[in-house]
Amino acid sequence: MTKPKKCIFPVAGCGTRFLPITSAIPKEMLPILNKPLIHYAVEEAIDSEITNFGLIINKDKQPIRDYFSSSLNYCSKFTQSNYELQELNNLIEKSEFSFIEQKEMLGLGHAISMAEKFLDKEESFVVILPDDLCVGKNLTVTEQLIQISNEYPSHCIIAIEEIPIEDTKKYGIISGDSLDDNNNLFHVKKLVEKPERFDSPSNLAIIGRYVLTKEIFPALKMIHADSKGEIQLTDALNILAMQGKVIALKFNGFRYDTGSVKGFIKANCVFAKDLGIII
Repeated sequence: MTKPKKCIFPVAGCGTRFLPITSAIPKEMLPILNKPLIHYAVEEAIDSEITNFGLIINKDKQPIRDYFSSSLNYCSKFTQSNYELQELNNLIEKSEFSFIEQKEMLGLGHAISMAEKFLDKEESFVVILPDDLCVGKNLTVTEQLIQISNEYPSHCIIAIEEIPIEDTKKYGIISGDSLDDNNNLFHVKKLVEKPERFDSPSNLAIIGRYVLTKEIFPALKMIHADSKGEIQLTDALNILAMQGKVIALKFNGFRYDTGSVKGFIKANCVFAKDLGIII
């Protein structure tokens, strides 16, 4: 299987945990220091040698389109004297952006299914959820997943991390057999969406980084909406896991849950400290 060439960013969600600000500003445009979350996600993909992006958006996400527009007058006025704007323009110039509208918020699985035509004949592709701001050690989390996909080319590769057992109801959780001595790589047997702690098969939680094969699309067509009317990616991955086609990697690095106010503030504090800013 060839290395993934395209990355999907599902960014059509409403950001209800950040209301009322997200009634006017997409949550993906909320800043960590002076750059929005979506910028960090795109940077991670570029650092992983992927420059062709499909953004699943809704009609209220025009600011995301604007941010990645090279024709913004504001940028043209100040680019020469502002390093950060030069950096943004360089990012835009080396990338190709496609915007795919999701008219109804019907879950992550539904959002990914909308990218099938954009992905065309790609054998595999990356999915990055900007809510999970990841900082990899030595390699980006996406690069780490791609390395594993090279070893297991017919498998979907998902990122996982250990969480407190009482938090399992917030995540998709995996169970599986360890494939290495350090218990960092797992052959996934089962995935469960947001189980209560007493029903959870483990404390290994799926986070927002994936390398998916094109087999995910027929799997998504096989599943039914959940009680909230949403198509869950976890359910589709579970179908492939039962076929022995899902690998989970406990990545080397840190994740900040910037989809929550607490995690968002923590990320800003950590990034500020790294710059020598005392808060």
